[in-house]
Amino acid sequence: MNHRITSLPILVIFPHNRCNCRCVMCDIWRIRQVREITPRDLEPHLTSLRELNVKWIVFSGGEPLMHSDISSLSRVCRAEGVRVTLLTAGLTLEKRADIVAASIDDLIVSIDGPPDIHDKIRGVPGAYRRLQRGIEALRQLRAEMPIHGRCTIQKGNFGELRNTVHVARALNLNSISFLAVDTTSNAFNRPGGWSPGHQATVALNTAEVAALESEIEALISEYENEIESGFVVENAEKLRRIPLRFRSRLGQIPAMAPRCNAPWVSAVVESDGTVRPCFFHRPIGNIHEHPLADVVNSDEALNFRRNLDISRDPVCRNCVCSLFVNT
Repeated sequence: MNHRITSLPILVIFPHNRCNCRCVMCDIWRIRQVREITPRDLEPHLTSLRELNVKWIVFSGGEPLMHSDISSLSRVCRAEGVRVTLLTAGLTLEKRADIVAASIDDLIVSIDGPPDIHDKIRGVPGAYRRLQRGIEALRQLRAEMPIHGRCTIQKGNFGELRNTVHVARALNLNSISFLAVDTTSNAFNRPGGWSPGHQATVALNTAEVAALESEIEALISEYENEIESGFVVENAEKLRRIPLRFRSRLGQIPAMAPRCNAPWVSAVVESDGTVRPCFFHRPIGNIHEHPLADVVNSDEALNFRRNLDISRDPVCRNCVCSLFVNT
C-alpha cells in the first residue's frame, strides 16, 4: 500500500467547537472556550484542497450552526467545486434556514427517536420540535435539498428503532441511518476516556442487548421496503452488526474492527487547527503550522499509516463507525 496521500476525497472540518445540546453521550457541551475555523484560516489551504483533490467537506463539531459566519466558510469551500455537508442537531436550524438553504449542499440531522426520547437524550426541552420546525423551514425554501437523519443507539432509545424510522418519515427526511454509541474513545471532549461506570450510563447490559437484537429483527421484518429502497441506509447484515459493539464491550465476544480505510482517504480538522487521520486517532499536525497537504504527508502521518494495522489496533477494534472508499 502507498501510504503517501495523493488524493483525499473527504475532509471533515469542525467549524465551531461548542454545542447547544447537552447530550448524554457526549461532553462537547461542557466546553466553554470558543474556537472557530474562519474563512481566513482556511484560505491558505485552498491550494492543498486542489493538490489533494478534495471532493467532499463535512462540517461536523460541535454544532456548526453556532459558527459566526458558516455561510462564508461554506462559500470558500464550494468555490473550489467541493460538496459541503453540514451535520447538525438543528436547534437553530429554523433561524438559519435561509443561510443553510443558500450555502450548504446537503444536511445530516441527529434524531434520537420519538419527541420525548429525543428531548431527553439531547438534554434540551423542545429539541425535537425545534428540529422539526427547522426542517419545515428549510423545505419551504429549498424543497429538494437532501436532508438525512442519523440515530445513535444507546440505553435511552435501543427499543425505539422502528419508531425512529416512523419519525424520520414524519420529518420528511430522505433517509435514516443507525450506529452504536461510542463509549470507549477519547473523542467528543473526553480526554482520558470515560470510566466504566460512566460508560454504563449509555451502553447496554446483556438483557438490553438481547432486546436490541429483537428490535432489529422486527425492524428488518416490518420495514423491508424501507431497507431495500435505502431509506434505512444500513442493510440487514449491517443492522445485525450493531449489537455486536455492545457485546464486545461486555466481553462476550472479541472486539472486531470494521472495514475502514479512513486514514488513507480522509482527514479531520478540528476547530483549533488540529489534524487527525479520523475522529478517534491521535493528532498528526496542525493547519496553523503547516499546509494541510504537508500535514497529511508529514513523517508523523506517514509513519502512523505505515504502522497502522486496523484489524489489531485497539482504537480501530472498538470503533463504532467506519469509512471505506474504493480507490
